[in-house]
Amino acid sequence: MIETLLPEGARAREAFGPDGSAVLHPEEAALVATAPEERREEFTTVRGCARRAMADLGLPPAPVLPGRRNVPQWPAGVVGSMTHCTGYRAVVLARDTDLVAVGIDAEPDLPLRRGVLDFIALPGELTWARTPVPAAGRLCRDRLLFSAKEAVYKTWFPLVGTELDFEDARLSFRTDADSPRRGTFRAEVLRPGAGPDGRPVTGFEGRWLADRGLIVTAIAVPARVGAGSPGR
Repeated sequence: MIETLLPEGARAREAFGPDGSAVLHPEEAALVATAPEERREEFTTVRGCARRAMADLGLPPAPVLPGRRNVPQWPAGVVGSMTHCTGYRAVVLARDTDLVAVGIDAEPDLPLRRGVLDFIALPGELTWARTPVPAAGRLCRDRLLFSAKEAVYKTWFPLVGTELDFEDARLSFRTDADSPRRGTFRAEVLRPGAGPDGRPVTGFEGRWLADRGLIVTAIAVPARVGAGSPGR
């Protein structure tokens, strides 16, 4: 599902249920030794996805440990992102010669809890999220906004290395002409930041999809564009 949102060069793996074949490295297992069963399952399954994506890139299996702000630490020369929610786990990896950053997020296609939308949305976003959607394209716009902002943060932080709050990115959305349940989004970053090459990072472009009771968002910044320009 998520691979349809990604450019050439990205490798995506996903699971819609527990992966009984996934095995944790000892240092990973230690992180969830006392966690509830559900947490251990999602942690294990998403790392099984990561190992398969590594194999797709011709890499040996390696542990995926959390770094600063719990950002996954990938093998040298690799950029990536992972996500998990009820009924879904996914990982996207790429060589840093193909992409300089990637961020993905998945959420259930259900309304946000009361009060969350007001907390995450700028005024224009709030109006958009509360605008009725035609029946053919029915989806929870508030959840789509939340997911896209999560994808923005997951792209921004590994690239720039600074915090980004919900109000620091202004998002706008478009729906594909041939499908009311998929489209693109644009994120304008309102807080100054620069990529590794020193050029300003001012925004990102991403894609979204609503299917199988899920909302999935993805941002990929091509290496040929560079850190100072928005990605696909």
